[in-house]
Amino acid sequence: MDLKPVKIWPMLVFLTGILMSQEVADAQQRTKSAEYLRRAELMYNNIQKYYRVPAHPHLYLENFPSSKHDSLDYMQGSKVKEKEVSFLWPYSGVFSATNVLLHIPSQRKKYLPYLADMAAGMETYRDTTRMPVGYQAYPSMFEKADRYYDDNGLVGIEYMESYFNTKSAVYLNRAKDVFKFIISGWDDRLGGGVYWVEGHKDQKPACSNGMDLLVAFKLYKATRDSYYLTWGKRFYNWMEANLRNPDGVFYNDKKTTDGAVNETYWTYNSGAVLEAAVMLYQFTGEKKYLAEAQIIAKNTTQHFIDLKHDANLSMQIDLPWFVTVLARGYQALYKVGGNYVYLSALEKNLDYAWENTRDKYGFLTKSWTTNATEMAKPKWLLDEACIAELYARLSEVESGRK
Repeated sequence: MDLKPVKIWPMLVFLTGILMSQEVADAQQRTKSAEYLRRAELMYNNIQKYYRVPAHPHLYLENFPSSKHDSLDYMQGSKVKEKEVSFLWPYSGVFSATNVLLHIPSQRKKYLPYLADMAAGMETYRDTTRMPVGYQAYPSMFEKADRYYDDNGLVGIEYMESYFNTKSAVYLNRAKDVFKFIISGWDDRLGGGVYWVEGHKDQKPACSNGMDLLVAFKLYKATRDSYYLTWGKRFYNWMEANLRNPDGVFYNDKKTTDGAVNETYWTYNSGAVLEAAVMLYQFTGEKKYLAEAQIIAKNTTQHFIDLKHDANLSMQIDLPWFVTVLARGYQALYKVGGNYVYLSALEKNLDYAWENTRDKYGFLTKSWTTNATEMAKPKWLLDEACIAELYARLSEVESGRK
């Protein structure tokens, strides 16, 4: 019988080439993951070195270098002066970076003591003189301060992330307690939602409702108690009904006096709902939530691409921490859909900032540009802590990306 030779060599060469290409790609991703972890740790260590306040264990400076005289414009009412230690919002940024570094198995032993330290510091902001107990904007040992519903959302998020990292009931119970404060700010004006600041009923903003929404969903994820899912859906539905524009980008707030919408856009307002929509999809399996997440990601990104921005960047960086919250949503969407395009674009912007905008201490400008005035100015703790978080997240993603 005449047997024709089987042509296997070309196929073997082809398959070998594919395997070698995959091995090269895998090696490149491992290298990138390691470099991003190095950058995350370098930034985190710089924060510990320069922002720590020796006289007040666990606490940090608002700015570095610190003049103690800078005006801060993110509070209710008139500007306030920088104080002895930071306000809660920037403090939460260091807490968040710590929790994300703990996602990386090789780093757990190193960062668990930092987590305990961050939790101890967070408790200095806890106020027990007003009921329900909540967290105020400045450590209670110094003075009485306003209690913000978005700040308390950040507290709840970080305690839930601490619980996911450790399974410690202490952190879970603290998140449950702060959620009681959060929902004390809910009423029927504008059909629901919470305010920005306790005692000031002029607006219901995306920042408070978005962060508080995530606390509810993270509590449900941990406990499977339908109470938290019900509350989370209330927050989610209120955001969708009141602050979503027709394209799926979220406005800043709605005024209670006349129902007028403040049509200002910030990346983090959409980012919070993006992450929440992905979580709802994971909880329910309903594809409408995944579709909504995809719309939010696509159109929010396009909105900030369309705004005036530096030619070296692909989009406007409204505030590094705001973009970090959007990145959390991107990462959540990537985990369920495998679409790396949004994280990839963010990665390129961040790498440009890292390589071109660091000052002599290693801190980046807030706009991620080479603006000379920004380069020379003191750097805000929140702007820098989120760089450690972003690079830790990118390292985590790169280590497992296929």
